[in-house]
Amino acid sequence: MKYITLLFVLAITLTSCDGPQGPPGFDGFDGLNGADGVNITATSIERTVDFFAPDYEVLIDYPATVTVFPNDMTLVYLLWDEVPGNNGGTVDVWRLLPQTIYSNFGEFQYNFDATNGDARIFIDAPASTDLSQLAPADISNQTFRIVILPVDLLNSGVDLNDYNAVMSLAGLNTEDIIVIE
Repeated sequence: MKYITLLFVLAITLTSCDGPQGPPGFDGFDGLNGADGVNITATSIERTVDFFAPDYEVLIDYPATVTVFPNDMTLVYLLWDEVPGNNGGTVDVWRLLPQTIYSNFGEFQYNFDATNGDARIFIDAPASTDLSQLAPADISNQTFRIVILPVDLLNSGVDLNDYNAVMSLAGLNTEDIIVIE
């Protein structure tokens, strides 16, 4: 009984102690952060390009303000069409690359590869396809959007073919797109 009373008195004494408040902690970073404290956010870059023979490729360097980490995912979308919107005006239709086109002279594909500093967009085709027969509409004024997603966003289950869903997941809107002239 003596030990129970001692434990009871000790418990009351320890829980009722007050002392001076400690110093405040440091403020954290906003958003998702890497180990070095860099704010990791999704990025979207837009560029309208022309393809020329014989390579039919364009290299798009990312602006110095864009940081791409090794585990980030780079997606490239082609402006495929503009259709009438419900509220008047038009709505852009974007297609994820690679995008295969079947024509009367053979098939070809818009494709890309990317590094942490640039994206190379190119037209690829089997040897049996004569790319010199590409129409001006296939190689001129082609608009692409490059979306760089942090690895932390990739487990969301979003349909990567749906450009609008990807932009929504990334928290990006039209004003956030970096347009390269």
